[in-house]
Amino acid sequence: MHLTHNILLGLLAVIFLVSGLFKLSGNPKGLEGTRDVGVGDNFARLVGVLEAIFAIGMIYALRYPDSLIGWLAILGGWCTMGGAVYAHSRANKMKTAYPAIVLLILLSAVLVIG
Repeated sequence: MHLTHNILLGLLAVIFLVSGLFKLSGNPKGLEGTRDVGVGDNFARLVGVLEAIFAIGMIYALRYPDSLIGWLAILGGWCTMGGAVYAHSRANKMKTAYPAIVLLILLSAVLVIG
């Protein structure tokens, strides 16, 4: 199970890093999902910074699996994706929430497996 945990964690780190950097750069494609649910660009950029920090924490967790930083990064990503699902739900756009739901499930699996 350790290998599965590391593979999922590495995959999630890459996804969070790319997503965070897209939002942080102000790329219209990266901000499209947040604009779709009525989240302002400045808040979306803040979320991008957090996603990038969580990705770095997940990478750190691959090297030091027993560190608190890794668990906090995974938990922070989980809360962020939970917030994304909530924002999509509030905007009545659950069809566009599937990526956040999948990431939420994968983060939950990492928390359980780890």
